[in-house]
Amino acid sequence: MAVALCATLGAGTCAVVVSPGRADAVGTQASAAAGMQAGAMGTPAPYGFAEGAETVDGAASNIEGPRLRSGKTYKSALPRAGQRFYRLDLKAEESAYVAVTAVPEFGSRVSYADGVEVSVQDADGNNCSPVEAQEARFGASESPRPITATAARRAGPDEKTCEGAGTYYVLVERSSAPESSRGDWDLELRVASEPSLRSAGATATEPPRSWNSATPAPPTGERKRREGGTSFNDARALGKGVWGADVEPGETLFYRVPVDWGRQLSVSAELGSTGERGGSDGGAGRGSATRDTGFVSSALVMALANPARVEVDDADTAYDGKQKTTALDPLPPVAYENRYAPADEVAAMRFAGWYYLAVHLSADVAEKFGGGPLALTLRVDIGGAARPGPEYVGPHVPAEEFGVTERDAEAARRGETAATAGSGAGSGDDRVMVVLAVGGIGVGVMLLGVLGGWTLIARRRAAAVAASAEPGSGASPGSAAAPTPAQHGFGPPRHW
Repeated sequence: MAVALCATLGAGTCAVVVSPGRADAVGTQASAAAGMQAGAMGTPAPYGFAEGAETVDGAASNIEGPRLRSGKTYKSALPRAGQRFYRLDLKAEESAYVAVTAVPEFGSRVSYADGVEVSVQDADGNNCSPVEAQEARFGASESPRPITATAARRAGPDEKTCEGAGTYYVLVERSSAPESSRGDWDLELRVASEPSLRSAGATATEPPRSWNSATPAPPTGERKRREGGTSFNDARALGKGVWGADVEPGETLFYRVPVDWGRQLSVSAELGSTGERGGSDGGAGRGSATRDTGFVSSALVMALANPARVEVDDADTAYDGKQKTTALDPLPPVAYENRYAPADEVAAMRFAGWYYLAVHLSADVAEKFGGGPLALTLRVDIGGAARPGPEYVGPHVPAEEFGVTERDAEAARRGETAATAGSGAGSGDDRVMVVLAVGGIGVGVMLLGVLGGWTLIARRRAAAVAASAEPGSGASPGSAAAPTPAQHGFGPPRHW
């Protein structure tokens, strides 16, 4: 448990002092508290940018682009028109993945083809990963939400473009229809790197010829409540099972699932009927209206990304007030050689580590069915058997995103975020980890202070009485007894 030192600040509040090692957990918990407050007001919580992310301004020219470093996360902005450049300095055998998450303002207008495009280029302007998924669109939902595109510079004996160490450039571009909102989009940029293999011929250079592509039966059983995060940075961990939460129109929930080498992930999402709207009691939900007829195409959108934040697959479903379900396409077991597959959803299953689910409920649902939350159910299955992965010459960066440890498995069981995993900060099944203790703790500290004051005064009074009874003090044996501290009004009440 965290150690807190409280002092009353007025109105029963209490300040908390946390050790430096818990700073990241405190930041995430504070963000969660802010998110809960925003949700209570009927507005989805904003995207939770990484704690301590450096703010950088992208440049209009590649020469002036700010430098991005592997393992770091940055915050920037992207205007409606124009493009922004950033810079990478890479080693010869280093594969780099630059993930860019675009975050439009809540309530802004976006169209089907609006989106963000990312590319890594060499000094001659050549695209280093022309066959990689490098763009993200809002698509049929036309609902503003965080969307992520990732570009790569891949190193290795079979790579013929962008070879060698040197400076490379990251170009981020925005597509917007004339009728779309004109405001800037916030950006989160995260750079991950993959080292080369210890032995060049240690793995196959062709994708697996066959794998079990049958859709497994989804898990059944009681739905265990587990609220999602607001971003990649505070995503709540999930393991195999049936998980539930409430999702509001316009809201995006983030989860993360540890998937080891050889394991096969499958996920389906269910949206409850309007009769199951909101709250754990299945009631009408805050802000809900009586409207329960209508139709929203692409009402629920679910996307899966790998540890480098490369999109693996997405799925969506329409909504008409009745329960609906959607599922990701069957995915292969995680394997290094998947990267050589022509299909994006297979190629993206190339890393062991944390896979991220983003589940979004279209803002249009509020117009048709009221503004209250709907019940969401996620059915997560992790099949297959874990096996050893390839041997690398060094660690991935950031190391905590890649590979699966026993601590990761425990975090999934407990439902922890990256900041709270292994810290003992709580199970993560609660909506918010409270950072500021209020009310009762403050009152308790105040009472302890008052009692301490009473004790000190009582002792001083007793000492004065004893002194007056000594010879030469002027007091006679027949004098009336000196009043006790309690008779003077000091000390605790009589009935304590």
